[in-house]
Amino acid sequence: MKHWHIDQVAWDRFDPAKVDAAVVPLVKAAAMVERNGTDYALYLNRVFADDPDFCKAADYWALEEVQHGDALGRWAGLADPGWDYHAAFARYRAGYHLPLDAEVSIRGSRTGELIARCMVETGTSSYYTALAEATEEPVLREVCRLIAADEFRHYKLFYDHMRRYLSRERIGMLRRLRIAAGRVGESEDDELAYAWHCGNEAADLPYEHDRCSASYMARAMAFYRFRHVERGMGMIFKAVGLPPRGLLSDLSAKGAWRLLKWRQRRLVARLAA
Repeated sequence: MKHWHIDQVAWDRFDPAKVDAAVVPLVKAAAMVERNGTDYALYLNRVFADDPDFCKAADYWALEEVQHGDALGRWAGLADPGWDYHAAFARYRAGYHLPLDAEVSIRGSRTGELIARCMVETGTSSYYTALAEATEEPVLREVCRLIAADEFRHYKLFYDHMRRYLSRERIGMLRRLRIAAGRVGESEDDELAYAWHCGNEAADLPYEHDRCSASYMARAMAFYRFRHVERGMGMIFKAVGLPPRGLLSDLSAKGAWRLLKWRQRRLVARLAA
């Protein structure tokens, strides 16, 4: 069951004077991806068809993801009254599709699928924590904190099931690392880029992946601080079976932080060119 309900958010505290214009398009794009949780649940239910406990958990997870999208979409509508959340999401659904006919994980194993889900929850929990800390608008801060807490719980959900499947499938450390790295690298695929397009660009403007991906990533990266990357690296290490704290984790976090800032500078330069 849900840990909170959208109607419990203090929407009457919305303060337009504290809205950061740089955040609004990011929230619009995030609303598209979160709202699409139902399709992810369909995919997971097919991959784990003979595991009713996991399928039930995935269905509850999807309900919370959909609520995330609706809450973010509602806030974006307050920040930009001319924006139509439902029309934007309809565009997204029409143009972006998951492999819903798959009967086995695209990661090659169920353990791999669950490691990939842990990577996603690592990223989203860190991202919404960063947004909550960066914004001064009280309603968005509340919504992002609620979502971040859900995403941390979702990480634990997928992690626990991953450990269960790992005991059966015996996937080695190097393969787990490759799966994790591959899923992190997919953060610049069409899922978020197309969400940016549908949430922020005119319907008659042709979709262009590089433009949309750069527009989203350059802005999103600006809100991260080292502590968010450090915490996320610990979660990644835990998911693949490495010590979440220690010299290797610390060095990896510092390297990831430098890479993130370098990548952000490159994307900002590309957009300015």
